[in-house]
Amino acid sequence: MSSARPLRRFTFRSAAVAAVLASTGAALTLEAASPASSATGAAPHPGKTWQQVSPASVGLDAKTLDQLAATAQKGKSNCLVVVRDGRVAGQWYFNGTGPNTAQNVWSVTKSFASTLVGIAQDDGDLRVADAASRWIPEWKGTPSDAVTVDDLLSMVSGRRWSFFTDYVGLLVAPDRTAYAVGLSQSRQPGTTWAYNNAGVQTLEEVLQDATGQDVAAFAERRLFEPLGMTHTRMTKDKAGNPQLFEGIRSTCLDLARFGQLMLNGGLWGERQIVSSSWVDRATGRSSSRLNAGYGYLWWINHKGRLASPLAATTLNGARKQSKKPASQIVPGAPRRMYWALGLGNQLIQVDPGTKTVVVRLGSSEPAPRPPTFGPAEASRVVTRAVTSNARP
Repeated sequence: MSSARPLRRFTFRSAAVAAVLASTGAALTLEAASPASSATGAAPHPGKTWQQVSPASVGLDAKTLDQLAATAQKGKSNCLVVVRDGRVAGQWYFNGTGPNTAQNVWSVTKSFASTLVGIAQDDGDLRVADAASRWIPEWKGTPSDAVTVDDLLSMVSGRRWSFFTDYVGLLVAPDRTAYAVGLSQSRQPGTTWAYNNAGVQTLEEVLQDATGQDVAAFAERRLFEPLGMTHTRMTKDKAGNPQLFEGIRSTCLDLARFGQLMLNGGLWGERQIVSSSWVDRATGRSSSRLNAGYGYLWWINHKGRLASPLAATTLNGARKQSKKPASQIVPGAPRRMYWALGLGNQLIQVDPGTKTVVVRLGSSEPAPRPPTFGPAEASRVVTRAVTSNARP
């Protein structure tokens, strides 16, 4: 079985790369790699292809990274990528996958939805403080008329939630947007926190009407294409609605581009894809007093009252949404660290302090059991592998 093969790490001497590619059949383009940053001081980014470097050259310990990769392999991972200073310091593939192997990233999709809302606000098409009913006419004159876009991004909309509605009714509905919009209002906005997939899907109607564009086409034109995410696409339901609560298919290297964009404060080279103020609002502070660990559809490592920190990665966590007083998602990891998380511990980790991005994709376990590789394991790139400061 492919999972039983020895651990493979793509190294960065051309002869070693050639040998690995010959033995695995993996497709990895190293020619004409773009520099991580230009002489004009543009934000670090890979350009068309990633610049490949040794861990030591960017202040990371190679042995520790290999140990973490071994942990990832045992934890049912398909790929692991570590980026620092806009350059790939390590990438590993398991179970017969390679650099171009795309898979469902599940609720990591939500963090893309957040960024699309930010782009729409930057364009002046909407304001998160506005009532969502401005674009969802079905809610006008109902208790849902008070729900704002901010409430939907923060998971405090008060829209009807149950495990059945979110993980059965929504998933079997041929028109998932109509199903989500048609649910009732259970509580006043801002009074309860619930990891609400249906609430996030209503943002599809908001974005569609606010921008006047199909949301998948909007994502392709304003996010995927500019970032060079050539192996990424947003899927649609049977009625043709783009899915914002789950469903993006992508690769570890493409997701690392998205993480690098966020690390750069929304800047890609010399182009501002989304405003730095949006990135700060989405990932730099808690979006509500009800959950210190949540921004705008991003999980953040702020200490305080946590609500359902496992809801994104396991169905058991979603079923039994809980609260933890005075805690962090990963105690001991930097406060500024944040994640996009999906079912089965799909993740993008961004740490502004060390200028690192970590991406892990793996099996879509409904209830991940040890060994696995989630935020606690990914954070060790920062807490154990960093040997020197990131370059200015």
